[in-house]
Amino acid sequence: MARIERQFAGRTLAIETGRMARQADGSCVVQFGETMVLCTATAQDNPTHLPFFPLTVEYRERTYAAGKIPGGFIKREGRPSDKEILSARLIDRPLRPLFPDGFANETQIFVYVISADQENNADVIALTGASFALNASRIPFAAPVAAVRIGRIQGQWVLNPTFQQLEYSDLDIVVAGSESAITMVEGGALEVPEEEIAEGLLVAHDGIRELIRIQQELLGQIDVPAEMAWTPKQIDPEVRQRIEGAAGARVEEAMRIADKAERNTALETVRSEVTAQLAAEIEGIESSVGSVFKDMEKRAMREMILSTGKRSDGRGLDEVRAISIDVGLLPRTHGSALFTRGQTQALGVATLGTQGDEQRVESIDSPTEQTKSFMLHYNFPPFSTGEVKPMRGTSRREIGHGALAERALEALLPPYEEFPYTIRVVSDIMESNGSSSMATVCAGSLALMDAGVPMRAAVAGVAMGLIKEGDRVAVLTDILGMEDAPGDMDLKVAGTRDGVTSIQMDIKIEGLTVELMREALQRAHRARMHILDEMDKALPEPRPELSRYAPRIITIKINPAKIGEIIGPKGKTIRGIQEATGATINVDDDGTVTIASVSGEGGERARKMIAAITEEPEVGRTYEGVVKSTTTFGAFVEILPGTEGLVHISELQEGRVEKTEDVVKKGDVVHVKLLSIDEKGRLRLSRKVALAEMAAGTASAD
Repeated sequence: MARIERQFAGRTLAIETGRMARQADGSCVVQFGETMVLCTATAQDNPTHLPFFPLTVEYRERTYAAGKIPGGFIKREGRPSDKEILSARLIDRPLRPLFPDGFANETQIFVYVISADQENNADVIALTGASFALNASRIPFAAPVAAVRIGRIQGQWVLNPTFQQLEYSDLDIVVAGSESAITMVEGGALEVPEEEIAEGLLVAHDGIRELIRIQQELLGQIDVPAEMAWTPKQIDPEVRQRIEGAAGARVEEAMRIADKAERNTALETVRSEVTAQLAAEIEGIESSVGSVFKDMEKRAMREMILSTGKRSDGRGLDEVRAISIDVGLLPRTHGSALFTRGQTQALGVATLGTQGDEQRVESIDSPTEQTKSFMLHYNFPPFSTGEVKPMRGTSRREIGHGALAERALEALLPPYEEFPYTIRVVSDIMESNGSSSMATVCAGSLALMDAGVPMRAAVAGVAMGLIKEGDRVAVLTDILGMEDAPGDMDLKVAGTRDGVTSIQMDIKIEGLTVELMREALQRAHRARMHILDEMDKALPEPRPELSRYAPRIITIKINPAKIGEIIGPKGKTIRGIQEATGATINVDDDGTVTIASVSGEGGERARKMIAAITEEPEVGRTYEGVVKSTTTFGAFVEILPGTEGLVHISELQEGRVEKTEDVVKKGDVVHVKLLSIDEKGRLRLSRKVALAEMAAGTASAD
C-alpha cells in the first residue's frame, strides 16, 4: 500500500492505492477533507468488434457516505441520478481523447463516493482519482490529468470552493487539463465577461498542474505494470489506398453540398458504388469502407476550411446561419417559441406551476432534502436527424445538454420570493445539424418571456469550433454537426449582453494557447450579440401579463400559531376553502400561505377566507359581529371567526340598561369597537362607542 498527503486549496488531499479494489487494473482512494472516492480502471484483454473505442464511465454515490438510507419504497440505490450522470460525463470527456488511436479493448472507469462531508464536492477529485488509476495500471493512457472547480468570491479566485462558499460565488466552473493544456471546461456564471472567464481558467490550470505533480510523486513510489499487449485496429494500407483512389475526389465534391440530407445522400451513393466496384477485387472490403470514408470526410472538411476559408454550406468562418423565430405558436401552453437556426430547430415550451410541483432531490451533499423550482428538460428524438432508433429512456447526452441550457437560463430568473412559481421548460429538438443545446437556450429564453416570466434579460447561446493543422488555424462560429466530431474543439457559450451564464468546452488537441481560447470566446461574444438582436426583433421583453392559462399565485404571511385553524380537523377547513374557490393552497411551517388559482377571482376569494380565519383583533378598530350569547352583565360578540369579546352591559348604549336582552339578543348583528385586550387575551368591546363614532362619521365597520 502507498499513500501521499499534501495540502491543496487549504485542505488535506490524500491519494492511497493498494488497499481497496486490488483486482482492478488500477485503483485508488482519494480523500479531500472528509469526502472520499474510490476510483477504479479495468480493461478487457481482447479488443471488441465495435468501430469505436468502448469506454464507459460510471459514477455512483452511496447514500451511506452521508449516513443516510435511500428514500422511497425500495431501500437501495437504483438508476443513477442526474447529478451522478453529469459527474460521469465530467470524468469521461477529458479522459476519452487521451487513449491511443486504435485501442479497442472495452474499458471501464468506476467511481464510488464512499464518504461525503457535505462540504466538498466529490466530482473533481473523482477525475483526479480516475487519472491516477489509469496511469497506475497496464491500460495504455497518455499522461496524468486532473480537475479543479473554480469560484470567485468578492473578486478573489477560490480553488475547489465548498458548497457553502459557492452560494456567494459569481461563477462555478469545473476545469480539467493536462500538464500543458486545458482540455475541458464546464460550468455557469452570473453574467461574467469572457475576459474574466479566461483569467479564471489560468488560475484553475495552476491548480491542475499541482494535482498532476502529486499524482506523479505517488506513481514514482509504486511499481507500475508494463503496458498491456494490444494491437491497434487498422486497415491494410493497400486497401485504404484503393478506396481513397476510387472515392477521394467524389467525397471532396460531396462535402461541398450545403444541405445536410443531400450531402448525406451523395456520400452514401459514392460509398455504395465504390463498395460494389471493389468488392469483386478485394475480399471483405465492406468492413473497411466505412472507416476509410469517415477519415476522408474529416480530411476533406478540414482542408476545405483551412484552404478556402469557406465551409460546406458556403458560410465564412464567423458567420451565423439564418435565424427565424416564432413565439406564442402553441395556443394552450403558458409560453412557447420555435427557434430555427439553419437546419437546427428547437421547440421551447414553458409551464408555470405551484409549490406542489417542485422537484424533490435526494442528495448526499446536503443534510436535508432539496427542492428545485426550475427545471429544463431536453429531448432529442431520432427524427430530428432523419434516423430511426429505439427509444430507451432519457440518454446521458440529453441530460447533459439539458443541464447546460438550464444553467444558462437559471441565472436570469426572478428570485422565488418575488415570483413564487415552479417553472418547467421543455425543449423538443425538431431538427438537428449542430448546436441543438444552444438553440435550446434561445428557444427556452423566448418561451419564458412569452409566458410572462419577468426575466432580467434575454439569453442566447452559440457553439464554436476549431480546426488546427500546424500553423494553419481556423476558428468556426456556429458549427455544423459535420464540423463537431472531426474538429479540434467544441466550445458552447451562452449568456446575455452583459456576460456569460453557461459554458462548456472540450478540446481534443494539446497546445491550445490562451490567446486562441480568448479569440474563440470573443468571436462567440460577437455571434451571441447577433443572435440576441434577432431574438429582440421577435420578442424584445417579457410579456407584461402572465398567460391566461397560468395559475395566479398570492402569497400571504400568517401567525404560525394559526396554521392549525386554516388546516382544520383532519384538513376539513382547507379542503372546504379549496372546493369553494377552486384554488390550490400550500401552508409552510413558517406561516407562509401560497394560494394558486387559474381564476384570479377564485384566488382572491380564498385569500379573504384565510384572512378571516387568521386575522388578529386590532385595538381601536370597529367590527361587525354576531351576538353569540347574552348574560346579566352583557353580551359576547364574535368579531372574527372563533374570536369573541365581551360588551359589558354599560357599553351597550348611552344611558342605563336594566337588562341585556332589552338591547341585543342572540343572533343579532351589531357594530362594536375593540377597546382593549387584557394580559389574558380577553377582548373588551363597546357598542356604545361604535354607534357614537359611526353617527359622527369617524368610524367604519368591517
